[in-house]
Amino acid sequence: MFSAADTAFMAQAIRQAELGRYTTSPNPNVGAVLVKDGAVIGCGYHKQAGGPHAEVFALREAGTAAKGATCYVTLEPCSHFGRTPPCAEALIAAGVARVVVAMQDPNPQVAGRGVAMLRAAGITVEIGLLETQARAVNPGFLSRMERQRPYVQLKLAASLDGRTALANGDSKWLTGDAARADVQHYRAQSCAVLSTATTVMADNARLNLRAEQLLRNVTTLENGVLRQPKRVILDRNGTLDGKMAIFDDGGEVLLCVSKLENSRQLPNIARQIHCPLDNNAQFDLPVLLEHLAVRENINTLWVEAGATLAGTLLQLQLVDELIVYIAPKLLGNTAQPLAVLPQFSALAAVPQLSWTDVRMVGQDLRLTALLT
Repeated sequence: MFSAADTAFMAQAIRQAELGRYTTSPNPNVGAVLVKDGAVIGCGYHKQAGGPHAEVFALREAGTAAKGATCYVTLEPCSHFGRTPPCAEALIAAGVARVVVAMQDPNPQVAGRGVAMLRAAGITVEIGLLETQARAVNPGFLSRMERQRPYVQLKLAASLDGRTALANGDSKWLTGDAARADVQHYRAQSCAVLSTATTVMADNARLNLRAEQLLRNVTTLENGVLRQPKRVILDRNGTLDGKMAIFDDGGEVLLCVSKLENSRQLPNIARQIHCPLDNNAQFDLPVLLEHLAVRENINTLWVEAGATLAGTLLQLQLVDELIVYIAPKLLGNTAQPLAVLPQFSALAAVPQLSWTDVRMVGQDLRLTALLT
């Protein structure tokens, strides 16, 4: 049975984990708090893949006082040698007496081994405190480990009457500066941005992270290093060339093709990945998502594309979260739609949403919903 103090300290560890949300990818966000005699003696979070884990930062801060302490950690301490030594061994060496873990690590390289190592050393280990809250910090990592596909966020911008552009394609700028800056928070937390060659060519789009926009409002970045999310572009016909702006910022661009073209001249940052076609002669998106998770270590996939890809992802039930920016404009019934979906004959068949957040962003609304 966990005490009120246990709950409070684990909540503090979860807040620590959230500090790494812009920089830890593809690793999970993890926080740790060391407590002795009812007082916090060390805390930390994982800042960067390849760098020290949360427990190590907390142990460094605590020093020799860690002996006999309790460690509250949001994810099971690792037990294997990767780019850093096992955190379970570090806790054992420090002489902690008790470890409270919010949730077991679904990574098969850990998956209970860290807990077993701690218990074998005589350390009391308790699991499951604030597990729901701890899972909410890592939807992408958990999706990759448990479902072998990324957590998919679909971003759309529309007028009040649900239109994304005029009939002639004019949509710049539908939403305001604040909404466009807000998008940078999502891109920064994503491993990759998915779009189509059609969308890229329409505006010569970069689809990159604008760090200067993000950093205006971020005060918790500390020592983590921002990185450009990969851009994953559906480019079946090989229409993108090295002159496009998307190739200018040094971030990796993955071009999805149905047939690899060895003779194609591409910039060094571009790489072709094969994606088979489905029975409708379109990209097999479930296969692509599995590839991105398993082969490219993509936790969270941020989608910015037109109505056709948006509709396809929704129809295939591949969207986990929908983020829609609503501008205070009316474009009329001849304007382009939000998503191309089949004609439904019953309300029971339409995609079901569950609102999680509604707020003003500048003069626009941001609606956030989970697909149920």
